[in-house]
Amino acid sequence: MSNTNDTIAAIATASGRGGIGIIRISGPDTKHICEQLLGSQLAPRQAFLKSFKEHDNSTIDSGLALYFQSPASYTGEDTLELQGHGGPVVLDMLLKRVLSLGARIAEPGEFTQRAFLNNKLDLAQAEAVADIIDAGTEAAAVSAQRSLQGAFSEHINDLQKQLTHLRLYVESAIDFSDEDIDFLGGEELKKLIKELQQAFKKLTDTAKQGSLLRDGMTVVLAGKPNAGKSSLLNALAQRDTAIVTAIAGTTRDVLKEQIQIDGMPVHIIDTAGLRETDNAIEKEGVKRAKQAIATADQVLLIVDDQESATNEHLLLLKDIPADIPVTIVCNKIDLTEQQPTVYVEGEQTVIKLSAKQGSGLNLLTQHLKTLVGFNPEEKNIFLARRRHLDALARANELLNAGIEQLLTYQAGELFAEDLRLAQNSLSEITGKMTPDDLLGEIFSSFCIGK
Repeated sequence: MSNTNDTIAAIATASGRGGIGIIRISGPDTKHICEQLLGSQLAPRQAFLKSFKEHDNSTIDSGLALYFQSPASYTGEDTLELQGHGGPVVLDMLLKRVLSLGARIAEPGEFTQRAFLNNKLDLAQAEAVADIIDAGTEAAAVSAQRSLQGAFSEHINDLQKQLTHLRLYVESAIDFSDEDIDFLGGEELKKLIKELQQAFKKLTDTAKQGSLLRDGMTVVLAGKPNAGKSSLLNALAQRDTAIVTAIAGTTRDVLKEQIQIDGMPVHIIDTAGLRETDNAIEKEGVKRAKQAIATADQVLLIVDDQESATNEHLLLLKDIPADIPVTIVCNKIDLTEQQPTVYVEGEQTVIKLSAKQGSGLNLLTQHLKTLVGFNPEEKNIFLARRRHLDALARANELLNAGIEQLLTYQAGELFAEDLRLAQNSLSEITGKMTPDDLLGEIFSSFCIGK
């Protein structure tokens, strides 16, 4: 991790021209920089119109200056924000002046990292800062805000309290094992275990919904040439992303589009038609199609409904890894005069639709939501990351392993130890027990100036 004794500075607004540009400064030399740059100290938490001065007292820019005194600031340190004009040249001049006064350029996420290290935010809240900035849908932004306000952390803390209570009960029972009362086999312990298991399931289910809002799912459109893959991409995106012609093999490269289904991001990848070919360009397109398929959460195997009875499309399943789920989509039912429908045939779900007319698209979007268990009606969702789900899963596995030790071997000591390890796993989510290398990885994904 970077040296937290340094004073750091960065442009906090997006690159390019804008009406306002903000430079943020934080650290022990902030007061000195403030006095040299503005000519005086500032009263905390008030906005002042000031000229930002060069070393020869010439004016670099003018705008608002706000000083936040430690610990009542975002980072928990003395902090200064300079709000000037948003031109890249003038912002660069102002930043150079700040650096000449003793600050250094902040690393990505370093302001939020300092907020975490100074106990202004826990780790789940700190990650939510980046998630708000990166939110791709309104639902994701709202859920990230809930995480920033501490909703996720509160649930983790409640689980920790339940685990602590259960540990105390078990360890007390061990201490009084010579008594005639069997505390470890009593109904009270069973009740506590059942309540804890229910709490784990509820939190995990909600976290999965939050993870879907953040990361969404990747869907690859695959199939023979001219099956209507690009038409389906355009229909789902509701715009002409891909070129559509009657010529087989029009799509030669992968095309990517993001849509949202009830707030869940869906990353759709259109691919070249799968077939044997001697054309060097098309052959490269098929190669890239297979690479895209390998990254999919779900493959939609697009079939021209006029050819679906031949079952030739089933031969393409060999190009799809066995661990990637496949849905067969029979397109162009407007030509076969079929009705939109969903049914199961063998191991695959089959959806009949018309991308051209839009009929049956609702069946497809509902199917995609069902596949990943997304429930847009669930309230109070907070955003969660894959590492959060992994930590919850490990904690739950340790709980269940401890329960097995208790029920099978009456091993109360081993049960208590598994409960302790489960608490450690949960602590990784809020950052109370998180390795430094993981912290570095998390904060390095932030933008500079945040």
